[in-house]
Amino acid sequence: MPSQSDTTAMSPIQSALSTISKEMDGIATLKNALTGSLQQPFLDAVKTINEAKGRLIVTGMGKSGHIAKKLAATLASTGTPAFFVHPGEASHGDLGMIRAVDVVLALSWSGETSELANIISFTRRFKVPLIALTSGEQSTLATQADIALCLPKAEEACPLGLAPTTSTTMQLCLGDALAVALLENRGFTASDFKIYHPGGSLGANLQYIRDLMHKDQAMPLAKSDSLMSEIIVTMSEKGFGCVGILDTNGNLVGMVTDGDLRRSLADDLLSRKVRDVMTQNPKTLTADTLVASAIEQMNASSITALFVVDEKKPIGLLHMHDLLRIGAA
Repeated sequence: MPSQSDTTAMSPIQSALSTISKEMDGIATLKNALTGSLQQPFLDAVKTINEAKGRLIVTGMGKSGHIAKKLAATLASTGTPAFFVHPGEASHGDLGMIRAVDVVLALSWSGETSELANIISFTRRFKVPLIALTSGEQSTLATQADIALCLPKAEEACPLGLAPTTSTTMQLCLGDALAVALLENRGFTASDFKIYHPGGSLGANLQYIRDLMHKDQAMPLAKSDSLMSEIIVTMSEKGFGCVGILDTNGNLVGMVTDGDLRRSLADDLLSRKVRDVMTQNPKTLTADTLVASAIEQMNASSITALFVVDEKKPIGLLHMHDLLRIGAA
């Protein structure tokens, strides 16, 4: 443990602000490098990974290894087949996971991590493309790699200058930038994203409305020449707090909600025609709308139910309770 004299005393908040400030400086330096010396290697890395017929093998030791694991997970979830190989395990058989059609991305801040030696040698022997992510421009890793993503030097946030802090933040940032660039280069969409994220609230938000909507006899519908007394009965029976109004061609032309009833309270309400009370041209959804988009529309308009239409004809109804039930809202 360092003695009190080893570090400058400061409050926890001052320490936190200093850490964040130093890491922000590292990110700013990295951003500038991407418009300079790092630009072409980054473009080459995107092209090499994108054109690979195999997978991206991400590796690293220590703190760089933890960052490598996270990057492999991010890449795999955004359309770039990737997985992490531990350098130590690679030397005891896991090199067999790497094929000639793959690409290896190796992380090491110094570029002299001894545990990476066997992976480096393997890629050179079998002509597996090797991408280095390091700050050691003249290091073994950088000089042996086909593409070297050389990070600019930066001050560690650790006051002792020992614990990887700024350096790992920069590795993570450049790795995320690589994953997003590959995502956009491939035209990866929210629908593609859904395939790899079926669970949790994220998976719920990426479901399609067609899988949640109430259909057929469950929909509360009435004709535009109906009396309000009939509308109230339908609204009560269906239990959604709304009724969709159809014209003679079966097109959705209006909607009556319990809010419309409150605003239209009068002695003659029950005898009035629904066309005189309904909200005309209500907001609607299509069946291939994602849940996330439906939530945004509901929140923006402060409404709890939306009809799903196909060429103006209602084919379903989505209620906020359906979104709460699956944990999306």
